Amino acid sequence: MSYVDVGELRVDEALYWFAVNELLPGSGIEQDVLWTGLASLIDEFSVRNAVLLEKREWLQAQIDAWHQSHVFDGASYRRFLEDIGYLVSSGEPFEITTSSVDPEISALAGPQLVVPVTNERYVLNAANARWGSLYDALYGTDALGSAPEAGPYDADRGTQVIEWVRHFLDEVVPVEIGSHVHAKRYEVVDKGLVVQLEGGARRLHDPSQFAGYLGHPANPSSVFLRNHGLHIELVFDPTGPVGRRDVAGVNDVVIESALTTIMDCEDSVAAVDAADKVVVYRNWLGLMKGDLCIEVTKGDRTFIRRLADDRMIWGPDGNTVQLSGRALMLVRNVGHLMTTSAVLDRDSQEIPEGLLDALMTVAAATHDLNREKDAKNSRHGSVYVVKPKMHGPDEVAFANDVFGAVERVLGLAPLTVKIGLMDEERRTTLNLTECIRAARGRIAFINTGFLDRTGDEIHTSMRAGPMVRKAEMRSQTWLKAYEDSNVDVGLACGLQGRAQIGKGMWAAPDLMHDMLREKIAHPLAGASCAWVPSPTAATLHATHYHRVNVQERQAELKGRDRHPVEEILTIPIVTDPNWSDEERREELENNAQGILGYVVRWIDQGVGCSKVPDIHNVALMEDRATCRISSQHIANWLYHGVVNRKSVMAAMRRMAEVVDGQNAGDSLYAAMGPQFEGVAFAVACDLVFDGVRQPSGYTEPILHARRVERKSEIGVTT
Repeated sequence: MSYVDVGELRVDEALYWFAVNELLPGSGIEQDVLWTGLASLIDEFSVRNAVLLEKREWLQAQIDAWHQSHVFDGASYRRFLEDIGYLVSSGEPFEITTSSVDPEISALAGPQLVVPVTNERYVLNAANARWGSLYDALYGTDALGSAPEAGPYDADRGTQVIEWVRHFLDEVVPVEIGSHVHAKRYEVVDKGLVVQLEGGARRLHDPSQFAGYLGHPANPSSVFLRNHGLHIELVFDPTGPVGRRDVAGVNDVVIESALTTIMDCEDSVAAVDAADKVVVYRNWLGLMKGDLCIEVTKGDRTFIRRLADDRMIWGPDGNTVQLSGRALMLVRNVGHLMTTSAVLDRDSQEIPEGLLDALMTVAAATHDLNREKDAKNSRHGSVYVVKPKMHGPDEVAFANDVFGAVERVLGLAPLTVKIGLMDEERRTTLNLTECIRAARGRIAFINTGFLDRTGDEIHTSMRAGPMVRKAEMRSQTWLKAYEDSNVDVGLACGLQGRAQIGKGMWAAPDLMHDMLREKIAHPLAGASCAWVPSPTAATLHATHYHRVNVQERQAELKGRDRHPVEEILTIPIVTDPNWSDEERREELENNAQGILGYVVRWIDQGVGCSKVPDIHNVALMEDRATCRISSQHIANWLYHGVVNRKSVMAAMRRMAEVVDGQNAGDSLYAAMGPQFEGVAFAVACDLVFDGVRQPSGYTEPILHARRVERKSEIGVTT
């Protein structure tokens, strides 16, 4: 690595020149302001960051010792957690004061995409996923019960899609009498929508659901409907491949899909050095400047993909109406744990990576704040930063103070930066009210993250006993209490109408039929957003927010009884682990295969998130959170003697060969077997055999160190 001396800091050349040549021009930020500001952040917050991490370790040591010397009793356990300050008392009731929040955050409910910011194509697809074809999403997936067969257009399948969509329209934007199924024509008459049916002309049951149109009123090219604040576009083209078979000439139905997208710098990326961090910051900067683009080739056609423009339509009264063409973009920073070699302090020590992320991502967002109103990401002048893996109120207060300092460094108005608080660690769940209070002027988002939360559940209670099998974790008492409590606390703290309350990811991007059946549970639970793995999934999940009025649902939930803390503290252990040898082997292999399938791409190719086939060859979206669960689960069973080192190693070798076979068609893939001597296989073993000793059970320390080793081994510098 080569460094540039900047005052008392040493900045990696790649990061330095990125800042000088790309980040700062046009931002209004001077070089000395950026680097002096970074130095001040390091001086003010590095020691405090370290103290918070020491507190995590101290609390964990106290909990480990308690479990080793006590038979679990819920009441005694709660008193102990209160005594050591793990569980704090809640103060007086309050509501958040967050202001200048965009409607996608405060008023609307809909799908939320999460995408690795290192992949330009994914990033642009996600940003442009505000609108998606419902016809395509239904036709091209198994949403209707079966996946399409390869070949030319299947008219029978197309008919099924059209019928499904027409009945959906009847449900969410019905006509006053009759059905969209029998529509012959749509036209705009006297500032309203008229649907010509066999029985005559009909208006909508709720005329206010007509939002506008394109083309001539008597023969529109598109009609826009609105339900629960979300738009539906009927696209007319009687000469189109679908429209020519449709009596009304409807060629497509396009719906508002991903209202928000999290551009992820954390769990879904493999960014271990300055070269990687520059890729992260460059793509986020391109989004904030609006000039990110990439050349895409499909078949024999090559084109440039850019951020979509806003959409201009005629309103019912004939005046123009502007509809956003893009998802509102949030950026997920890293947590408090890791340091980065991209910048060294006055003692030539790595600095906390979270401080660098905070300054660089907000500095990049100043380009958006300075842009013309119509082209802005945030039309209300806010920067949305999702902050993960925070443990308790003190750590949230720390993040709040860091962003306040960043605002002062960059000359931004106080509270410009909004925080998305991820409720994915046990100490945050138990103290969520006080966590929200610690950033009450910035909170724009809370959510539940089942995957990381489960990893922390296992690690925190590692010494309590052997955990239930992974598949049984979703039915455990603590999980239901956790999911409900997040919504209840959010509503009690005034998030309704001011901030998002979110739920986690649907991890199987190819199982859309199952998602359509099951994921409606998230808006029914009171969530105003929930994570999806693809633009197509966003389009399908959007139909749930038409069927459920989330604002009304939240109002209904406000009066329900709260789960007692003791339910959240119920540890998912088995007191009499009488699993058969076959059950133990199955669990080991399932976990080992998941770890290896993810780690080998992370270490060898720097891929932080991708579709990884599971042991049954079902493609699942994997990131560090899933790896955390699997590695901690094996570590827990090892610790309690449910399995032994020999059986674990045998399973790892068997599953490495399975993973090799699943990746046989990847020209970039380096097989782990038959020698099992490569870095990737060693990393997977380290995550398991050293799992008990990893901070909070996180995978980052091992993955980062060994990815740096692997990059050096194969000569990768970018």
